[in-house]
Amino acid sequence: MFRPARLGALSLANRLVMAPMTRNRASATGVPGQLMATYYAQRASAGLIIAEATTPNAVGATYPDIPALYDDAHEAGWRRVTNAVRAAGGQMFLQLQHGGRVGHPETSGHQPLAPSPVPLPGTIFTPSGHRPTVVPREMTEDDIRVTVADFAAAARRAVDAGFAGVEVHSANGYLLHQFLSRDTNRRTDGYGGQVAHRIRFTVEVVRAVTDAIGAERVGVRIAPGVTANAMREDDTDDVYPALVSALAELGPAYLHLVFADPAEPLFHTLRGIWPHTLIANPALPWPGPLPADGGRGAAERLLTAGADLIALGRAFLANPDLVTRLRSGAPLNPIRDAHLMYVGGETGYTDYPTLAEAPGRPGTPA
Repeated sequence: MFRPARLGALSLANRLVMAPMTRNRASATGVPGQLMATYYAQRASAGLIIAEATTPNAVGATYPDIPALYDDAHEAGWRRVTNAVRAAGGQMFLQLQHGGRVGHPETSGHQPLAPSPVPLPGTIFTPSGHRPTVVPREMTEDDIRVTVADFAAAARRAVDAGFAGVEVHSANGYLLHQFLSRDTNRRTDGYGGQVAHRIRFTVEVVRAVTDAIGAERVGVRIAPGVTANAMREDDTDDVYPALVSALAELGPAYLHLVFADPAEPLFHTLRGIWPHTLIANPALPWPGPLPADGGRGAAERLLTAGADLIALGRAFLANPDLVTRLRSGAPLNPIRDAHLMYVGGETGYTDYPTLAEAPGRPGTPA
């Protein structure tokens, strides 16, 4: 985990990646501020930081206070973040995510768009609290073309804002993932039905983004079988080999596999298909506490099984100096309150201590 690595044109100090995690600390209009710059700079010892899910347009917004990247104010806010991380010696990609049916008019000002009018079950958090979800509007082919163009435009802004590249989010139940599943995609046109049609939207987005900023600056995140946001998939062994084969032809720098498990045959199938860097996010318990080793054991098993880089989430959230702690075998900070993962402010965000700041150490408060 601690050896240097290459990712496209980047030289990484180690193989640990800070996974993208929604933290709800942007402004109400999606602009990253100084607090976000501090948070990411604290974690700059990661070989690579993938910044949190960021919407490429207004209708794609998911929850309150998530960041965006479709106007000059957003770009300027993110430039503040990348400058801080670069000054601390770190490197960043930005995850681009459209929520699809995971959204609400109270948050975005728009009716959500999705491959089909299949609502997210239950309620969703909005600026005025939990509200029943709404039926999304089925995307027209013009909506699809506009959305593809919005991803490409956001990618160009990301590079202008100082990111080394972007990750296209086709996982965890958001728009691109919704197109992959027969449960959420009930279309009968060229974007639904057979596998080749359901993977088409993700492939078109990735093609547009690679054309916009270069394939070496692009990654793609997938989550075969993951049930986040009420996703259901019954043909992952057909969909994901086809998708990964199509993506490989476009040459992105990496594939990011969520909840990767070397005991699953699909992991090895996709590793065999994918010719470039594979980032694996270990299948750690959720919800619930992290393993005592913070996921190191699972990470090492994935590296042995063929992963190139390891993405950890909650361990980085609570431990700004996670690389140092894992290397030395030092104990990890626990997550104090899961609610604080998604509530604005410094508490539970930038106030986790490093080893040097831990109570009881010389020169630090008890």
